[in-house]
Amino acid sequence: MANKKKQRIGLIFGGRSGEHEVSLASATSVMANLDSDKYEVVPIGITKEGTWLLGTEPARLIAAEQSVSVDAGGGETTAVTLTSDPRLRRLIPLQGSQPLEDNGALDVIFPVLHGTYGEDGTLQGLLEMANVPYVGCGVLGAALGMDKEKMKMVFQSVGLPSVDYLVYRRNQWERSPETIMDAIEQRLGYPCFVKPVNLGSSVGISKAHERAELEDAMHVAAQYDRKVIIEHGINCRELECSVLGNDEPLASVVGEVIASNEFYDYNAKYIDNKSQIIIPADIPQAAAEEVRRQAVAAFLALDLSGLARVDFFLEKETGRVYINEVNTLPGFTQISMYPKLWEASGLPYSQLLDRLIELAIERHEDKQRNRTSR
Repeated sequence: MANKKKQRIGLIFGGRSGEHEVSLASATSVMANLDSDKYEVVPIGITKEGTWLLGTEPARLIAAEQSVSVDAGGGETTAVTLTSDPRLRRLIPLQGSQPLEDNGALDVIFPVLHGTYGEDGTLQGLLEMANVPYVGCGVLGAALGMDKEKMKMVFQSVGLPSVDYLVYRRNQWERSPETIMDAIEQRLGYPCFVKPVNLGSSVGISKAHERAELEDAMHVAAQYDRKVIIEHGINCRELECSVLGNDEPLASVVGEVIASNEFYDYNAKYIDNKSQIIIPADIPQAAAEEVRRQAVAAFLALDLSGLARVDFFLEKETGRVYINEVNTLPGFTQISMYPKLWEASGLPYSQLLDRLIELAIERHEDKQRNRTSR
């Protein structure tokens, strides 16, 4: 019997984001764990300037950013784009060059992009236009999952509790900083967390204990986005839960993050390697069940699909669970919380990748049932 043809998986990573380097680490791990007997991996690295480079591997993307014709782990890179013609579902070279392998055709796109221009609905819109199956949620879910303000509004509409918060536009802050700080102090008090509304991996986030720190934190956050969210700080434990599926999602066991710094900032997540991850979290069963319930409810409320990591606060004094946010394309190294939670739930890393690809195809096939004309 002839061997079954391998699926061509377009692995997209890098991107125009403050989380560019995190994406490279995730993609390195995904690439190493996709079953070579099932898949032909087609690496597509996106530079910080936005150029798509076919043939570059994650560890070599920084070098590849210097030129579209450098050795990037076994060959030359080619600048490409994804055609939006839904009949073709393939990559095309940007300049006249040799035809791409398999004419650039792809069976599934696996985005391993974090943050802006990858996790916020923009890439998903292109993939929808191209009519290619892809891992993760669609345009609406990605946009809502990235915008912390709109996300919390959806949470509130379905009765999911979150800590008190305020949101300001950058032009409001630049016009009336003193008035805004007065309002924050009166409504939220200290400590409070100041974040760019549209970003992840704790980039641009600060914890303010008094007015001078608040002013500095607002300036920092406003550099990354036109909207800044300020959240009331509570005395809590930080919990996380992974969700997997499409219309009938499942929740993993619950894990706890014990940050090495005062909060789980970028250094605590990715640099100092001193934060602790406890799986399963040592919390009451009722609290764990509530976290899992809220995780699935948030996934459905935001119209997500494929995967998401949902983050929570467990208030120490009251034992109350507050939902913090979702991450629709979470970190995917082998030590990242999303795959580790599923491994603890009985789904090993490589099988998790298989399932995500299956869900991408399932979602795409279901969407093909929609009529696009009368």
